[in-house]
Amino acid sequence: METYLTIKYIEPLSDYRLFVIFDNGIIKVYSLKDRLQTPAFQALKDETLFNTAQVASGGYGVIWNDAIDLSEYELWMKGTEVANIDELVYKVA
Repeated sequence: METYLTIKYIEPLSDYRLFVIFDNGIIKVYSLKDRLQTPAFQALKDETLFNTAQVASGGYGVIWNDAIDLSEYELWMKGTEVANIDELVYKVA
């Protein structure tokens, strides 16, 4: 049986990005810019809604409302890993 990582912390960033800390301690930054062009995610162009992102129950994704969410797998596979503190500062600035 394959074990999936879960999300411990999420923080919306500028430019439609998410700062994500996984349960194994790895930090990634995920950009939603391309996804905003798809019908399912267009509502997130509203920065007020985008900034309401929160960790889903059990850490298995991020949710904005009943209609918009992303899985932890998507964030893990397509997020950019932050290797050190200097890179973290650069990526979140």
